[in-house]
Amino acid sequence: MSQVTVIGPSVERGEEILTPEALAFVADLQARFGERRDRLLAARRTRRAEIGRTGRLDFLEETADIRAADWQVAPAPPDLRDRRVEITGPTERKMAINALNSGAKVWLADFEDANTPHWVNVVGGQVNLYDAVRRSIELTTEDGKDYRLQDPDRLPVIMPRPRGWHLPEAHLSVDGRRSVGALVDFGLYFFHNAHELVERGTGPYFYLPKMESHREARLWNDVFTHAEEALGIGPGTIRATVLIETIPAAFEMDEILYELRDHCSGLNAGRWDYLFSIIKNLRDAPGDHTLPDRNAVTMNAPMMRAYCDLLVATCHRRGAFAMGGMAAFIPSRRDPAVNEAAMAKVREDKTREATQGFDGSWVAHPDLVPLCAEVFDELMPSPNQVSLLRDVQVTADDLLDVAATPGSRTMAGLRTNVEVGITYLAAWLGGNGAVAIHHLMEDAATAEISRSQLWQWAHSSASLEDGTPVDRSLVEQVVADEYDALVAAGGPYAVHLRQARDLFLATALGDDFAEFLTLPAYDEVLRAGG
Repeated sequence: MSQVTVIGPSVERGEEILTPEALAFVADLQARFGERRDRLLAARRTRRAEIGRTGRLDFLEETADIRAADWQVAPAPPDLRDRRVEITGPTERKMAINALNSGAKVWLADFEDANTPHWVNVVGGQVNLYDAVRRSIELTTEDGKDYRLQDPDRLPVIMPRPRGWHLPEAHLSVDGRRSVGALVDFGLYFFHNAHELVERGTGPYFYLPKMESHREARLWNDVFTHAEEALGIGPGTIRATVLIETIPAAFEMDEILYELRDHCSGLNAGRWDYLFSIIKNLRDAPGDHTLPDRNAVTMNAPMMRAYCDLLVATCHRRGAFAMGGMAAFIPSRRDPAVNEAAMAKVREDKTREATQGFDGSWVAHPDLVPLCAEVFDELMPSPNQVSLLRDVQVTADDLLDVAATPGSRTMAGLRTNVEVGITYLAAWLGGNGAVAIHHLMEDAATAEISRSQLWQWAHSSASLEDGTPVDRSLVEQVVADEYDALVAAGGPYAVHLRQARDLFLATALGDDFAEFLTLPAYDEVLRAGG
């Protein structure tokens, strides 16, 4: 028996989640799979170093037979056959209730990019999901406002997204070592809710983030198989949708589906992390792999269209769902003109996805659910379009064609990267992982783009469109200007701005590229007792 130690602060109703039996289940997962996770992370670093030397990725020769063979994933359960609109958001109680009342088909309950791993969020999120599964979730705020489920019999399917393989959980140790955050998130939810979900006619369904290889998918499949056996849940009851949000994973879509074929329901085009991964992996590779301003990189860029075409074609060939990306717009309560322009862009984006063959898409705000549903209702009258098969030929060069991306590097784009990066980090350090900035929902993925893009520009002698070189002194000056403006503006997370500025500077300009911004940020949270 492994020794489990909980060293996090007390959380309201935490004893209902951190039971001896649940902790033993998580400890067993950690003991069985933790070291294997460590080896896979080491393999990531080796592969990244090779990409840095060569600037190349390609489809794997050793798995060519899997790509050529005729096979399909297990058929989707009834409640996952229509996923035309999915809403994403953290597991915070009020936002959870709003998501469940949104009218979406699926709610992605996020323990990852839209969440910060403060212990109160990790455990409190599990409490909220426990209540959500049982249709008992409610909230009365300090000002007396009540939040309740409007129609408990017609709610979105709940799909938690555990943390990526790279994130640890320092508040729960097993045999003196930090746990794997993904196993904590998955294990606690599955232990407490799997039987309840099955009895209610649904199941334990998950979104899986940040994978980089089919071997990482194989690990998840083995976790699922063991968890089902351990709790007496039928084999194949768990269903997962994998986010293809890293450039290495884009070359292994078939293989990832194959490894999870008994537990898989589809793939998702996680566009923002995908851009981060492109920058991260090609940041120091031979040649020019710099991108224009983040907001200039649309899904119509050749490399992004190739990525989506390949994802849809791969999924449908294998009988899996292809899920579109995030509409991050947050409607304004005061400016109709902002809303009109943004809604037009959202409609255009969702129309592109529906016509490209996606079976559904994501939104970040309940007000966008009707618009997304309307587009897919019109262009996809059936529950899905998995039967739509297209002969798509996408090469490695197509996926890596960074140079063909239109757009410019501008001072405005540089300032936006700095402002978003510092603002988001201040909120993250304060416990909020989903932050509305300029009517857009920013999460860890967009913050990663902001700081990694500046790192690449500054380390590759890039210039702005007016010829201004992007060097350390320019970035430091812009950081100083934006920081002063943010301090003057104040706000609920102003106390964290200095710490956020220092962390942003370190990860945007440091000689060594931080693999993930959230890793040093998590260390800061732990030092503060979070």
